[in-house]
Amino acid sequence: MSIAVTEQPRLAALAAEANARLGRAHPLDVLRWAADEFGDGLCVASSMGDAVLPHLASRARPGIPIIFLDTGYHFAETIGMRDAVAATLPVTVLSIQPRRTVAEQDTDEGPRLFERDPDRCCALRKVAPLAGALAPYTAWAAGLRRDESETRRNIGVVEWDAKHGLVKLNPLANWTEDDVQAYIAEHGVLVNPLHYDGYESIGCAPCTARTAGGADARAGRWAGSTKTECGLHV
Repeated sequence: MSIAVTEQPRLAALAAEANARLGRAHPLDVLRWAADEFGDGLCVASSMGDAVLPHLASRARPGIPIIFLDTGYHFAETIGMRDAVAATLPVTVLSIQPRRTVAEQDTDEGPRLFERDPDRCCALRKVAPLAGALAPYTAWAAGLRRDESETRRNIGVVEWDAKHGLVKLNPLANWTEDDVQAYIAEHGVLVNPLHYDGYESIGCAPCTARTAGGADARAGRWAGSTKTECGLHV
């Protein structure tokens, strides 16, 4: 089910109004507004780098769906995080897989597509699966922050996502890394252990490297190439 085209202008206007009103609000307040506004039409997407957004979302709406894109290329630690979040938080984790397995993709596209054409690999294993997973919803939340990279400097707390035809929330947009760490410490939030091994931004294992001290938080993603985003948020 997708939102009717005739309904989209109203939702786009709602997103603009909410962003103006909630632009400096605490992430929990943003999520509580969305839970009240959209009810079962709200979901969260998480890469399982940490459980900050799932934890906040569970406080706003217990049982909320958490979409995890199981690309087939994740670190074992990330899969462990997914399972730990499902086991310890009052959320419903939905593990979404691409249409083809890695082996099937290798047969059809050739091995190591992530090296030869990372944009196409992301499109097949992340972008298309997310689009399908979001279809039943009216709004979704992601864990993007403005301090993560130049490409995210201007994100809104509430936006109209024209690509998916949905309201999009970035509740953590205003938070810094210090804010995230303070929330983790205060609430005992789960953290992917790779963060303690030099990985500041964690994606698929073949395309994620440790980050040098002082570098952009996402510098370890597709290191050595001009690619900076997988396509989920652009």
